[in-house]
Parts: sequence; C-alpha cells; structure tokens
Amino acid sequence: MKKISTDKKRIVRNRIKLKKVSFGKLRITISKSLKNISAQIVDDSINKTIVSASSNEKNFKKDKKNKTNLSITVGELLAKRAAEKKINNVYFDRGGYKYHGRVKALAESLRKNGLNF
Repeated sequence: MKKISTDKKRIVRNRIKLKKVSFGKLRITISKSLKNISAQIVDDSINKTIVSASSNEKNFKKDKKNKTNLSITVGELLAKRAAEKKINNVYFDRGGYKYHGRVKALAESLRKNGLNF
C-alpha cells in the first residue's frame, strides 16, 4: 500500500473544498521554493493554464530584491496579465502553504491590482 504524506493530503483536501465552493471560477495556484515564487491562473474545466507569472523570468533576474518584495511584484505582474485577458473573478488556492509571509504578500498584491477573490 502506498503511503501518502500529510502535506499531499492537506493540499488535496483544501483543493476539493475550494472546488465545491467556487464552482465555475478560475483558480490561482501558488508554487514557491526557497528563492523563487510563481503563480498561475488555471481553468479547471479544460485543464489549462491561462496566465502565469514567476520570479524566474528574465526581467526579475536584474533586480536584487528581498523575497517578500519579489512576491509583491509577481502579484502585480500576474494581475496585469489577467486584466489583459479580462479575468477578474478567481479563487485562491494556496496549495499546502500557510497564508503568511510571501503567500500573503502575493495575495494582497493581487487584490490591490484588481483581482477579486
């Protein structure tokens, strides 16, 4: 029998609850490592990524910023790209991460720049 870690269980449990409540909306997913953070807007009905932004992109490599400010700029970039695609209603899937620090900074930046969730 395959053993599933508690982190994976938490991610799946959160995602199932969010999908029940937010049917028909697009999903913002977060992925972070020790140095970088990325976010993408996913349409679950067709299983495709519509818009994405990451701190690994070329224009972020020039600037030396701390990780929280990097999260804020990634949020601004994602919100700007979503506005170009006329996306404004989404739901926020934080994965297995706590709503704290860089994840919170990214979410607040998205809200400030026009996304509703």
